Amino acid sequence: MDISEVAKRSNISASALRYYEEKGLIESVGRRGLRRVFHKNVLDRLALISLGRAAGFSLDDIAQMLSANSPPQIDRQMLLDKAEELDRSIRRLTLMRDGLKHAAVCSAPSHLECPKFRRLMGLAASGLIEPSSKTPAGKK
Repeated sequence: MDISEVAKRSNISASALRYYEEKGLIESVGRRGLRRVFHKNVLDRLALISLGRAAGFSLDDIAQMLSANSPPQIDRQMLLDKAEELDRSIRRLTLMRDGLKHAAVCSAPSHLECPKFRRLMGLAASGLIEPSSKTPAGKK
């Protein structure tokens, strides 16, 4: 399959495919004119890469598990570590969601008078609830 067909079938841009090849995640088997050509098994590798990205793994993490010339070597401990990280994120986001829902309907005259809202503020100030983005406030 040439790169355009792989891009279409995988829903991954040609530029991302070239980048994945540069990182050693996938490997072309040659060229047809100026276009890279890939073996049909590249779609399975791309699905594994997409799954890893959806789970929050970096491309470097994924590259450790997928060398271009061999079957995947998926590190089970790495999977367990990522699952625990996701559990922590779920707990943090659940706490934040519940606090925001409460603040939206709280009957206290001011949010600053609401014990539950003040507890949420304290957790955020102590770093127990981290921002969802590492971008400093006011920066884009």
